Amino acid sequence: MIKINLLLTRKEKKKAGVRKEFVILILAVGLLLVLLAALNWKMGKEKEDMAAQISETKKEIARYKSLAVEVTKAKEAQKVLQDKLNIINSLRKGKETPVRVLDEISVDKPEKLQLELMKKEGSKLGIEGIALDDETIVQFMTNLKKSKLFKNVDLIVSEQIEQNKIKLKKFILSCEIISG
Repeated sequence: MIKINLLLTRKEKKKAGVRKEFVILILAVGLLLVLLAALNWKMGKEKEDMAAQISETKKEIARYKSLAVEVTKAKEAQKVLQDKLNIINSLRKGKETPVRVLDEISVDKPEKLQLELMKKEGSKLGIEGIALDDETIVQFMTNLKKSKLFKNVDLIVSEQIEQNKIKLKKFILSCEIISG
């Protein structure tokens, strides 16, 4: 009778199965290590990209801050220039007013009236002069009231004086100049 030892075959099959499992385990661990290395490399690359992007963003922020400072300086300079322009324009408008006032007064002044002093404070104008009589002063005031350049024409003082043995009327008027 021939005896076949089947135990050895089972042991060899078992050894082959263990070897297979060991090879699969080593392959799985190797694959896992490769996968972990790839993930580590990818995360390192992303970290470098983020660091570069942060550095670039910081440079942009610094550039924008310097631009903001320049814009602020430019706005301040523009404001100073605008203030100067406003002053120049007000001076241009203001230089026409005295000429117009003198022209209007010379047109409205009767012949029997002599002006001695004019004072301007803001929009108020004080006029001092001498007239031959009260009617001449009234005519002058009426002419000023009709003018589009003056308003609130008031007689402050009217008194009789004697000059070279002639009786005259000294007067002081107050009025407002209408700017426009």
